[in-house]
Amino acid sequence: MAMPCGLMDHLSARNAVEEVRAQIGFHDYLYYVLNQPEISDSDYDQLMGKLGKIESHYPQLVTPDSPTQRVPGRPVEAFGSVSHRVPLLSLENTFNFGKLQAWHGRVCRSVGGKEFGMVCEPKIDGVAVALVYEQGRFVRGATRGDGHRGENITENLRTLRTIPTRLLGNELPGGLEARGEVYMTKAGFEMMNEELADAGKKLYMNPRNAAAGALRQKDARLTAKYPLDIWIYALGWTEGSSPSTHCETLRWLGDMGFRVTPQIGRYEDVRAIEESYGEWRERRHQLPYEIDGLVVKVDDLALQASLGAVGRSPRWAIAYKFPGAEATTKLKDIVVNVGRTGSLNPFAVLEPVEVDGVVIRHATLHNEKDIQRKDIRVGDTVVVRRAGQVIPQVVGPVASLRTGREETFVMPDKCPVSGDSIESLEGDATRYCPNGACPARLSRWLLHFASREAMDINGLGEQWSEALVERGLVQDPADVFWLTKERLLDVEGMGELTADKIIVGIEESKDRSLGRLLFALGIRHVGREVGDLLADQFHSLEAIAGASIPELESVSAIGPKIASSIFDYFQNESNRRIVRKLGDAGVIASQGVSSPTEGPLAEKIFVVTGKLDSMSRKDVDYRLSKLGARVSDSITKQTDYLVVGTAPGTKKLEKAQLYGTELLEEEELDRLLSRYGAGN
Repeated sequence: MAMPCGLMDHLSARNAVEEVRAQIGFHDYLYYVLNQPEISDSDYDQLMGKLGKIESHYPQLVTPDSPTQRVPGRPVEAFGSVSHRVPLLSLENTFNFGKLQAWHGRVCRSVGGKEFGMVCEPKIDGVAVALVYEQGRFVRGATRGDGHRGENITENLRTLRTIPTRLLGNELPGGLEARGEVYMTKAGFEMMNEELADAGKKLYMNPRNAAAGALRQKDARLTAKYPLDIWIYALGWTEGSSPSTHCETLRWLGDMGFRVTPQIGRYEDVRAIEESYGEWRERRHQLPYEIDGLVVKVDDLALQASLGAVGRSPRWAIAYKFPGAEATTKLKDIVVNVGRTGSLNPFAVLEPVEVDGVVIRHATLHNEKDIQRKDIRVGDTVVVRRAGQVIPQVVGPVASLRTGREETFVMPDKCPVSGDSIESLEGDATRYCPNGACPARLSRWLLHFASREAMDINGLGEQWSEALVERGLVQDPADVFWLTKERLLDVEGMGELTADKIIVGIEESKDRSLGRLLFALGIRHVGREVGDLLADQFHSLEAIAGASIPELESVSAIGPKIASSIFDYFQNESNRRIVRKLGDAGVIASQGVSSPTEGPLAEKIFVVTGKLDSMSRKDVDYRLSKLGARVSDSITKQTDYLVVGTAPGTKKLEKAQLYGTELLEEEELDRLLSRYGAGN
C-alpha cells in the first residue's frame, strides 16, 4: 500500500518526487517533441497533481527544474548577463549561388583539397538561444546578445514545453550547451495580432519580432501565453565525449529529449545544395513557421574546429538566404472597400515593387486605428511585407524620408458604394456599412457563401457573383437556390456549359454540413471552427436561431462577444427570412448527433485534408463512425487526428501544428482502421 504524502519519510518523498518527475519528463518528450502521446490528458494531469501534492508537503524538495515550476509565481526584477563559454557567432550571408560556390572554394582550399560533406537545413527565422544543462538538468538559458554575452532569460525559456527541464538517458554528460531557435508559428502570430488589433493595441511586425518580445517579458507568466516553440540546431559545447559529425550530434541530442531540426540533408556536391535551395524556396510557404533561407555547414566537427572563425562568423558555415520578404515603396493612395459583413476595409495602393519574387501593387492596412497607430500617411515611403501566400501588409512608414507633403488618412463617414452612413460598434475597431443590400457587400457575401470552405458551389466565382448581383438576380445568398438555367443564360457572357456547371453546383451544395452553412451565412465572428462547434451542440439551424446568449455561451470556445453576435444575427428579421428561404429551397439545415459513445475510437475527433488515394471521404466517415469516432470539417483544440493526403490544406496543417494535433498519413489511417476491422 502506498504511503500517504503526510506520512512519507524524507527519503521516500525524495524518491517519489524523482520518479514522478521522470515520468512527466518522459511523457512531455513523447507529446511535445515526438507528437506520440501514450497517456490521456487526464492521466497526465493526475501525475502533475501527484507531484504537486508531494511538493506541497515537502517544499524543500521543490527544484527549479521541476515540471511544476515551468511558470514562476512572480516577475524577475531584471535580466542578468550571461557569458557564453563558446562564442555564439553570427553566420555570413549570401543571396546567390556564385557566392555559395566561392565559400565552398575557400573551405576546399583551407582543408587542402580534402573531400568533405556538407549539411543543409532550413534557417528558422526566430531568436537564437543557448541552453545550459548540468547533470542533465536545465540550469540556464540566454539570448545570443553580442555573441560573447547574452541576457539571462532562463525563467521565460522554462515556459516552453518543448525545452526539456531534464534530459533523457542514463549516460549523460556532466554538462552541455544546446543551441536553438525560438520561433512563433504563422498561425499563432496571426491569431495573436488579431487579438491585439481587436483590443486596439500595437501589432507585432512579424513572427520573429513577436517571439523576441515574448522572450523579453519581465514576467514569465506573460511569456507562457505566447505560442512559442523551438528547434535545436547545434551543440555549443559538452563535457565528455560526443559524436564526430553534425548529423550524428543532432541524433544524439534528439535521443536526450531535444526537439532537433528534422529536415536536414547531407551533400557532397555544392550543386546539389543549389537544387535543394530551389525546392525549399518553393515549399517554404507550406511550413507552419517562417524560414528565410538555408544554413549550409561542414558536417565533420573536427574540420569545423580547424577552420575556426573570422571576425564574428564561422568559416565552416554560411546562410544561403531567400530574396527578402520586405521592401520599401511609395504609398500612392488609401482606398476603402466593403467586405461581406459590411466592414469598411482600407487598403494601400502602392508604386509597384517586387517582394519575394512577386510584384506588389496593393497591400492591407487592417483598419483605421492601425493606420493611426502606425501614423501611415498618403505619400509616405512605406515598408511592405509579404509572408507566404498571405496578402501583403504595410508594416509602417519610413518617417525619416518624409517631405512634409504627406496627407493624413481620414475614414469616410459614408459607405463609398451605397452612400449609407457608416456605423461603429462598441469595442470593435472596424466600421460598417449597415445596408445589407449594398451591392459591394452583397457580391462579396455571395462569393464567400459559394466558396470552397463554405457551401462550395462549383462555378460560382467572383465574376459571376458580381454579375448576378448587378442583374438583380440575387439579393441575398438564399436567392442562389432559386436560380434556373434560363435565368442564368440571361446574364451577359454566360454560356450553356457554365450555366449547367453552376446549376449542378447549387444542387450538390444543398447537403453541406450545418457547420459550413453557418460559416457561409457570414455571421460576424463565426468561422468554420465556431460553426462546427455550434452544429455539434445544437444540431439544427432552428435551435441555434432560438438559442439565448447564455445557451450560446455554454458552447466551448464561445464567449460573450461571439454569442452576442450570433444572437443579434438571428434577431434580425431579414436574416430570419434568409433562413426560411433556405429551408423552402431544400437546403439541409440540421445534422444528427454524430458522436457514438461506443467503440474503440469513441469520442475521438478526426479531420481530413488533401486527397486520399485508397478511399473516399465518405468511406473515411463511414469506417470511423463504425468505430465510434467523429469526422469534422475543421480543426479545433479538441481535434485528435489530422489525416493528411496529397495536396493538403496549409491552414489545417498550421492549426494542427499550433494545437499539437497528431498527424496521420493515409497508410497510418489504413493501419488504424485495419487494426479494428474497418480497413479496406
